[in-house]
Amino acid sequence: MIVAVHNCRPYLDRCLTSLLIQRVSREIVVVDDGSTDGSTELLDLYASHHRGVIRVIRQEHSGGAGRPRNVGISHARGRYVFFCDADDYLGPEALERMLAMADRNDSDIVLGKIVGHDRRAPVSMFRQSAERAPLGGSAVYNSLSCFKLFRREMLERHAIRFDETLLVGEDVVFTAHAYCHAGVISVVADYDCYHLVDRPDGSSIMQQDGSRDPVSWLRMIRRPIELVVAHVRPGALRDHLLRRHFRLDAFGALGVPFLTAGELQRREIVAEVADLCDRWLTDGVRARLTVIDRNRIAALQDIDRLVRLAHIESAVVRRELTELRWDGENRLVVSGRVELSALEQEGRPKLVAGGLALVLRLRHSGTEPPPDVVVPVTGDCDGFTGLIDVAGLRSGVWDVQVTVECEGITRLARFGADRDGRVAQPVPRMVGGAVALPYFTRPHGNLSLDVGGHVMSVPASVRLTRTRWAAGPRLMIDGEIVVGTGTPGAHAVRHLVWRERWSGLERHEPVAVGAGGAFATQQMVGRLSPGTWDAYLELDLGGPPARFRIEAEAVAIVPQRTWWRGLVRRSVRPYATAGKGRLSTVVRTATPRTFVRRILR
Repeated sequence: MIVAVHNCRPYLDRCLTSLLIQRVSREIVVVDDGSTDGSTELLDLYASHHRGVIRVIRQEHSGGAGRPRNVGISHARGRYVFFCDADDYLGPEALERMLAMADRNDSDIVLGKIVGHDRRAPVSMFRQSAERAPLGGSAVYNSLSCFKLFRREMLERHAIRFDETLLVGEDVVFTAHAYCHAGVISVVADYDCYHLVDRPDGSSIMQQDGSRDPVSWLRMIRRPIELVVAHVRPGALRDHLLRRHFRLDAFGALGVPFLTAGELQRREIVAEVADLCDRWLTDGVRARLTVIDRNRIAALQDIDRLVRLAHIESAVVRRELTELRWDGENRLVVSGRVELSALEQEGRPKLVAGGLALVLRLRHSGTEPPPDVVVPVTGDCDGFTGLIDVAGLRSGVWDVQVTVECEGITRLARFGADRDGRVAQPVPRMVGGAVALPYFTRPHGNLSLDVGGHVMSVPASVRLTRTRWAAGPRLMIDGEIVVGTGTPGAHAVRHLVWRERWSGLERHEPVAVGAGGAFATQQMVGRLSPGTWDAYLELDLGGPPARFRIEAEAVAIVPQRTWWRGLVRRSVRPYATAGKGRLSTVVRTATPRTFVRRILR
């Protein structure tokens, strides 16, 4: 582990402690880059107490993180190196999980999930863990920070080092170079590995005025682009990597930074972006760009148009949910209003929105997201209504968004957090064989629709109406089912489940379903082994199987039944549990030996 330190005394304890508790074989190389705030003395204390683990190297202040990190690499001896800034820290199991991933896959780079504390953290590449993430078929290249696990042999073989002339962006150049040579890239997304911390005093380099000067950033970004062009052959992979630099770096400078820039700097930004396009914008890259970025390319000679596009892209999408209800045809009625409001800038333009629609996006865990469902609306921005045909949606959780168009540019935003105080969450309904549960997410309160009961608890009631004994002996059970405000069809009822409370042993019995949610089933109680058995009804509601305890009142339950089978006496006592009143049964057996033991007591 390599830690570059310059005047980070308030954060060092937490950082170093998080590294020391990692349960892996490790060395911690700390490079003190001319600290003057007491960090040096604290590092001496740690090194004296952790000899053989912490090594401190001192140098004169270099002004940036590049040189101390390079010095750390030259002193590192492990198979892998991991860079940690002195004001950040690791989760307790971070390196253990990342190293296990690397060992399983012989990885060259392992990305561990980054979370931000008052700082933005990357998200797209951490949606799911990946043993082997393809560089060209995943979002890993979106993350160009150096807070990753790198195979040291790869860094040495290809002379991958930080650019010491850069104060910002040195990790972008380093990581881009490493990606170009990585054979296997892995992702740990199910654990918070790296904690990115904002300094309240604003003392970090990235918090200094001018640290993200757009012109300087555009000039810096040429270096990773040149590395990609030098090490990756022309084709789909190179276009995929270059797209990241155009979309996030080049055209990112034509967004909010363009609005805040003066007239002279705007011309410098346009000149840099135009030169990048002339040199490296291929047809493959262009085809991967968004509509607004293609419009920017066409407007590089028109600064006023670029300003307007920046206003459209950065505008706040103000939206309000005004109505949410079911109609008579099991469609979800969604009404609202929306407007585009440009950022508070001098000469703020009026943006006229149109092209309204609702967009349903299915949450997924695979690499290929399923297509969105577009729901047309009637009305305009001052008041629109869409009808969601729930029966046509596949099982899963659908997030509801509103899309609005302005001058050919489409803006998309989650919907429902701002809503009229009279809007209530609709009750669940059975629609097309699946339960549909509209709900508002936590903590943001956006509107989503759970089809099948994947994340929301299904409000269902399974109630016992009658029990009786039949020959056999068989316990006959009659009951009724209610899901939401309706009743499920016969196909939704899977079986009755008897589950032994202590062993977990289960027995399944078929269920006959009648009209109005009525059901009937029987249990050959002689087949149940001794123990306490709880009764469940298992339903198929369009998602994962859902089990519900059978609610029971004592008056509806038959008395205990006892019978002999040879010399063995068996007894079965159905009963309603205390408190919530749910159907269970106690099964006991007694042999002659049992009676003898009782007498001898």
